[in-house]
Amino acid sequence: MKTKGLRWWVVGLVALAAVVNYIDRQAFGALWPDIANDLFPEMDKDGHKVIFGTISTVFILSYAGGQALFGKIFDWIGTRMGFALSIGVWSIATMLHAFAQGMLSFSIFRSILGLAEAGNWPGAAKANAEWFPTKERALAQGVFNSGAAIGGIVAYPVIGLLSAYLEWKAIFIVVGALGLLWLLPWLYIVKSGPKTHPWLSDDERKYILSGQKNQDIDEDGNYDDGYVPTTTELLKHKESWGVIIASAALDPIWWLFIVWIPIYLSEVFGLNVKEIAFSAWLPYVGAMIGAWAGGLIAQNRLTAGWSVDKTRKMVITLGCLIMIPCFFLLKAPGSATTAVIIMAVLLFGFQIAIGNIQTLPSDLFGGKIVGTLSGFAGMAAKLGAAGLTLLVTFITTGGNYTPAFLIGGALAIIALLSVWVLCPKIEPLKPRN
Repeated sequence: MKTKGLRWWVVGLVALAAVVNYIDRQAFGALWPDIANDLFPEMDKDGHKVIFGTISTVFILSYAGGQALFGKIFDWIGTRMGFALSIGVWSIATMLHAFAQGMLSFSIFRSILGLAEAGNWPGAAKANAEWFPTKERALAQGVFNSGAAIGGIVAYPVIGLLSAYLEWKAIFIVVGALGLLWLLPWLYIVKSGPKTHPWLSDDERKYILSGQKNQDIDEDGNYDDGYVPTTTELLKHKESWGVIIASAALDPIWWLFIVWIPIYLSEVFGLNVKEIAFSAWLPYVGAMIGAWAGGLIAQNRLTAGWSVDKTRKMVITLGCLIMIPCFFLLKAPGSATTAVIIMAVLLFGFQIAIGNIQTLPSDLFGGKIVGTLSGFAGMAAKLGAAGLTLLVTFITTGGNYTPAFLIGGALAIIALLSVWVLCPKIEPLKPRN
């Protein structure tokens, strides 16, 4: 049996995994007002925020370690089984949240969740490198990233509706089961990589492999493993550090919003759980559109003959220039509606930039090391996000989020500079003499 466009089925499943990932992840923040009132009734809002920020920081630190760990795991056992391991563990961890009794047990279950959920991103980068030619990678990454945005869009309304019928413990069981269901089509459809998959037509296989320019180290026109340095050699390239620093600066911006949107809307504008559920989804609409736009713009420019270097830098710069003024507008939005609209524009720019940053490992190196570099970049990104999350806990006392937004604007500038300075030319790298 041959399946036309099988690569898009693969990236579609990876995007669906991201949807499930975000529903599982966002359940904690969306349900926090109810959890806090149930488990910590004697505390005020600032006390609740400290506990929430501490648990969230534990989650992100575990996520950071998981990025490097799963980057290696995906390079070791492959994309198919790497995703199965990652999603199987995180789904069970989500269900365990129902049995949490306080900050310690929540921190333990969130750390397991963070460790396992981290596999989604190096796994997506590796799947992208395996299944797509260079000119389609930004679009494929955009499809995947839109899955994260869609997860953010649907998570809050879904959890809000479930909260009308179920208590918070039962909701964790329900959303945790989604990942286990995802495993069924994944294991059935993704039988192997494109070189040997029995459902892949000869034309599509040739299109995928012949378009992987960084997988032709001897430049003879035939697919090979490309430049696959050791981990030590990988980290000697300044381009690797450009990817790592850009990720470490830009990714915390995303976490600033996915962690704090519910708390911000509750603390600054007095919204309750149901009101948050039906307003906090809007920024993710902007993110979803940005994820697609970043991929389509890059594909359009590459098809028009632009180099990978020029295309990636132009799109990343565009995304950062959209973000920066939005941070200043968030200093005094006036209303919850205005705030979430500004956030939607900001996350639109974020996704335009991040999708192209996430393709850089596959632009620079052979596929067998892409997971490792993506994992290092992801670990640095999550360490930065953990630091920012913990910092926000203390610099927003009394509901003043202006310092957090100013830090976000500075991070966007750092990400932009790291790409331009440390990646002087984005192209397949060759071994050092």
